[in-house]
Amino acid sequence: MLAVVFFIVAAGCAGDSPEAGEDGSPDTGTQTVEQPAGEPEAGPPFEAITAPPGAGPPAERDQYCPGEDAAEGQAAGRLDMCSPPGGEMLLPGIEDRSEGPLGEHRIVAYYGHPYSDQMGILGEHEPDELAERLRSTAEAYARADPATPVIPTIELIASVAQRDPGEDGLFLFRTPPEVIEEYARLAEENGFLLMLDVQLGRSSIAEEIEAIMPFLKRPYVHLAIDTEYSVEEGQVPGINLGTVDGAEVQAAIETVSGLVEREGLPHKIVMVHQFEPVIVQNKHLIRPTDNVQVVLHADGFGALEAKVIKYDMLVTQEPIQYGGFKVFYRQDTPVMTPEQVLRLYPAPAVVTHQ
Repeated sequence: MLAVVFFIVAAGCAGDSPEAGEDGSPDTGTQTVEQPAGEPEAGPPFEAITAPPGAGPPAERDQYCPGEDAAEGQAAGRLDMCSPPGGEMLLPGIEDRSEGPLGEHRIVAYYGHPYSDQMGILGEHEPDELAERLRSTAEAYARADPATPVIPTIELIASVAQRDPGEDGLFLFRTPPEVIEEYARLAEENGFLLMLDVQLGRSSIAEEIEAIMPFLKRPYVHLAIDTEYSVEEGQVPGINLGTVDGAEVQAAIETVSGLVEREGLPHKIVMVHQFEPVIVQNKHLIRPTDNVQVVLHADGFGALEAKVIKYDMLVTQEPIQYGGFKVFYRQDTPVMTPEQVLRLYPAPAVVTHQ
């Protein structure tokens, strides 16, 4: 089973194509009776990293200015090197009425699965070393954009698409709860967030949410949906490019929204991974709620210019709310620096490293 897990994600995870979130009242002279102190107000379920005083992005070589508007340059695969990294994370006209993490923070995440070093950086290191490296990467993004504190986040694949149908015919391997628990503890102890990523096979988003519901009830756990592995009868994940409908994604957002309301949880994030336009159909149906922030995460490895164009196409031209961007340590040419990533427009609210 594990050999299949290794192969599927290494072969099919997000290439650029199948070709392949005081009282100051005056003294009135009356006697005041102090009331017993109540429970202290709970703080956020994370510890954000801020840049040290005076920090800023390092000087870069070969700076240039696009001949056209920055947005037009991005559509052609160029970054606006004249502007400092870390501009607005919301496009004009896009609102966030929630109190979720992305309102005042950026997420920097490590992605993968502990069973394989081929599925992302998460599987390349023991948990304690992973946490140390993740914190260091988050600090680099905080220095690049000192105005935006960074929340380190672990993005763990909770259900892994397979080429073998398995006994249930779902083409899916569900990560054992005890493994998820190990990384949940790691996140909580370090002040990180945990993002649980569901690949789908022939299962549904609703079924996979139900499988991880005990974890989603925790204040520091959020949801990611890996759309490309959702296949129909006669299709195989990693061979056939999957699709999801915006209505199904929106139903998941409403489920998480209801969970937040019922359980009195801090507001949550739902992140949708996409690397081709056809993968997420009826995208216009996807909308945030008053207690759920939505991230459209542009995946795909390759050359810098191609990645910039892909982000522009999937995020800038089809805005939902926040944008996400993935850095592939092994496949990108070159591996973009935090300063380069944060010059995308809008500035990514989530940056994942695989």
